[in-house]
Amino acid sequence: MPGAAPAVVVRDLDKSFTMPHEQVHTLKERALHPLRRIGADLFTALQDVSFEVERGEFFGIVGRNGSGKSTLLKCMAGIYSVDRGRVLVDGRLSTFIELGVGFNPDLAARDNAILNAIMLGLSKKAAEARYQRIIEFAELEDFQDLKIKNYSSGMLVRLAFSVLIQVDADVLLIDEVLAVGDASFQQKCYDQFNRLRDEGRTILFVTHDMGAVARFCDRALLLEHGRVKMIDAPERVGAEYFEVNFGRSGAVQEEGDEVVHRGDGSVEIADAWFEDGNGIRVDSLAHGEPCAFLAAIRCVEAVEDPSFSVLFETAEHQPVFGTSTTRDVERTGRFAAGEIVGFRVAFDNILSPGRYYASPFVSRRGGGDDVHVRVDRMTSVVVTGAATGGGLIDLPHDVRVERQPSAVPS
Repeated sequence: MPGAAPAVVVRDLDKSFTMPHEQVHTLKERALHPLRRIGADLFTALQDVSFEVERGEFFGIVGRNGSGKSTLLKCMAGIYSVDRGRVLVDGRLSTFIELGVGFNPDLAARDNAILNAIMLGLSKKAAEARYQRIIEFAELEDFQDLKIKNYSSGMLVRLAFSVLIQVDADVLLIDEVLAVGDASFQQKCYDQFNRLRDEGRTILFVTHDMGAVARFCDRALLLEHGRVKMIDAPERVGAEYFEVNFGRSGAVQEEGDEVVHRGDGSVEIADAWFEDGNGIRVDSLAHGEPCAFLAAIRCVEAVEDPSFSVLFETAEHQPVFGTSTTRDVERTGRFAAGEIVGFRVAFDNILSPGRYYASPFVSRRGGGDDVHVRVDRMTSVVVTGAATGGGLIDLPHDVRVERQPSAVPS
């Protein structure tokens, strides 16, 4: 509601951990070496973290592994005490932070579900009344009498999330453990996110899935090394996340590695790079914007009608797109020894976010394996954005639902 107090306020939050150089696990070790000093280092997990979440807002928290996301949620949930600063939460709080936390492995699903619901604020009577809905949503009717120490991680996720959405919490803290569940159950959870958002619940959601951030969140926070790097619209935070996660350097070769030119030696690829729509050489490209791949090719010997080509592929060596001058012309001309040739492929960037590698090559007229030169994965580019399609490309398209005209027979 406009003018209402925020549901969550985090101010100047600091959290550090003491990390001993050596662990003492037994009383015997302590008794044998009573005077031995064990050094320790101080690890700062969060530093000067401040933000507010409005009532009814769906707020994403993203960052690389080790950036402090889960520590932040545990401080907000009261699991960790803070070294400095404060956390204020207005309303009943429900947490889904760590797989299996709060469950007794020697109890069956029914007992664990009811106990957890009571700990999250329901009365015993209300918890028992909602148990059937919990177990049905989790799709665990056939396993409700099984001790949960025999549950798989996916079954634990189902049970824990089912309890979470039944406790009528005002503020929900949800960590990325949803990634453990299978695809169909994740979709059920996302459907519940829409319901909870429509009901005006406040949700703080930790995830690595930038598509989910763009799909659900009103705003997002990016953590890096325990500090707030930015708080902004999901699309901008998603773009910055990919920049941070993949790095801003487009270099493919590790330090000391040699770029290998395969072929007959008559042609060399001097350089290869990507440009944005303004013709500026870049290491990252925004999804949905015009861009180009370019290569500078040096002719060591005179060549006639060579074919210029490039292949784009993912980090997992999965081909995404390839093209060649033979697509439009058969003859490209005669190039003298020492001449520099420019090869350019312009396209609208429909690639989904991630890193892509470019392998340029020049072959004799007719193509095939008779190549003048080929350089595998010579350069790369990071595509930033928050495309939600889930595939390697995000095609421009229109989705619509139309009622069948009454005149058309069923």
